Amino acid sequence: MKLLIVDDEELTRTGVISSIDWKALGIEEVLQADDGIHGLEAARMYKPEIILCDVRMPRMDGISMLERLESILPDTVAIFMSGYSDKEYLKAAIKLKAVNYIEKPLDPGEIRDAVLEAKQLYIQKLHSHRGETLHSMETASRLALQLTVPYGTNSEIIGQLAGELSLRSMPGTYFTAFIVKLDAAFEMAEPSIGDIYQDMEEFLKFYHLSCIHVEKRIQYLVYFVFGTSRPSQPVLQAIGQFLGRRYGEFGRYFIAAGESFSGISRAYQSYASAVILLQSSFFFPENTFLTESILQDSSSNHQSSLPASAVSIFSEALSSRNESACLDLFRLLTEYFDKNTALLQNQVKDFYYKLLLILDDSRRQQKVTSSSSPDEASIAEEMEHCFTFRDLHQVLESKTAQFFRDAAASTDENPTIFLIKDYISKNYMKETLSVKDISAHVFLSTSYVCTFFKNETGQTLNQYMTEYRMERAKQLLGDSRYKIADISSKVGYSDGNYFGKSFKKYSGLSPSEYRERITQ
Repeated sequence: MKLLIVDDEELTRTGVISSIDWKALGIEEVLQADDGIHGLEAARMYKPEIILCDVRMPRMDGISMLERLESILPDTVAIFMSGYSDKEYLKAAIKLKAVNYIEKPLDPGEIRDAVLEAKQLYIQKLHSHRGETLHSMETASRLALQLTVPYGTNSEIIGQLAGELSLRSMPGTYFTAFIVKLDAAFEMAEPSIGDIYQDMEEFLKFYHLSCIHVEKRIQYLVYFVFGTSRPSQPVLQAIGQFLGRRYGEFGRYFIAAGESFSGISRAYQSYASAVILLQSSFFFPENTFLTESILQDSSSNHQSSLPASAVSIFSEALSSRNESACLDLFRLLTEYFDKNTALLQNQVKDFYYKLLLILDDSRRQQKVTSSSSPDEASIAEEMEHCFTFRDLHQVLESKTAQFFRDAAASTDENPTIFLIKDYISKNYMKETLSVKDISAHVFLSTSYVCTFFKNETGQTLNQYMTEYRMERAKQLLGDSRYKIADISSKVGYSDGNYFGKSFKKYSGLSPSEYRERITQ
């Protein structure tokens, strides 16, 4: 805590400072000023929790100084000092809720007691304010949630909550909804969201605006910004940029600003317009601030079309191992889908899912094996985590490039060996996968399949299965969305400790060490 001593007598100030062990009282810094004007300046600059102040001083007395500070530092506790038995001054000090009134000559013991009492009062004030703030934030959040559903049956609840918050709900109050969509790959702590909300409130004061907010389904934060006039485009941009800076500290995001509507009964319309904007976010680059004008510009500039035979073109290009044709198709896909506000996210994901399945089928048909060969479940899971269209397109591009690399490096492989490897790629996540299962799949005896695989590849079946699982684990460890315990079960190990030992034996690093190294 900081304490400010304001007295026009230098001997009094130095005497008080030197006669008391302030650190023992929890006072880390003692400041001083020689009159009320300088005391006012020091208090504004340093914001002391306690002020020990003389009543009578030249230029500005202690009562006048504290009256001016009451609106700036309402929680600061005052202790008055005076050598005069002046009842009027005493009455003024009591009115200002001074914790104590010490007569001169000063007694160090009396000052210590007064400071301890002032500390206790200050702490009580803080606790009271925190409780009020938490209640106010909870009420504001409940109101914001009500504004995300059509106005009607909840009008009475909205009126009650708005009344508790003393919000002006006349027709002249404009509401604008901002929705922040977060990448599901990261989670924010509640204190972080609360801190951003309080910073937002401070930021909006400059524009004579305020806000309430609510968190919806973890991934979405809704802010209702309101004020007595319709916010201009530059103000909306400034708010969007502020939210972008704050949420950008935690990861990827999209922000959509709805239209501004007058009256709390129309706040939902602003929210609905922001939701519509956000539906197109998938087709824009991450960290984009979406407004109606951006979508209109994008729609007017979008003239490319998608070939009706795109799926056939891709399939034929893979069959003929024509990588150039694939790259040409990818350019067309990017031009068509990027920033295309006329499309729905699920339609595009379904289309790309077909292309990825064709890629997987081509691997099997052409007997192109890879340690990263996907199965239908992993394709769907990978697509689920795509935050933007560009993420989704990158998955297709990278897997196709891997296909052509593997195809170029592969030699004519024995069909039975291909069937064995393909079976392992589809079942490696099962802990019960055994040589017996593999031998039954290729219609060979257990002993013969082991000998045959070793002669053809130079590895035992168990070595190959372990290597496949470990390489798959490496890929998963590169994705921070997966916990190490989850990765263990995804690659066929129910015992996390055994998985850890096996991984370290294979790679020389524990799973956590490997993740730390590749994510630096």
